[in-house]
Amino acid sequence: MKSILLLMGMGTSEIIIILVIILLLFGGRKIPELMKGLGQGVREFKDASSGKDKEADKKN
Repeated sequence: MKSILLLMGMGTSEIIIILVIILLLFGGRKIPELMKGLGQGVREFKDASSGKDKEADKKN
């Protein structure tokens, strides 16, 4: 995680400011719903990408 943040040139203070802005925009009740949707999206992406590998193995 640190390497990603270093590549973006973001420090701790910038991350905290971004988190506060997100909290103000969406409110405390919406954030868990957003994170749940994000987690489901990542899970579907991983399933789809691993599914392609399985299909390639079946053909060979």
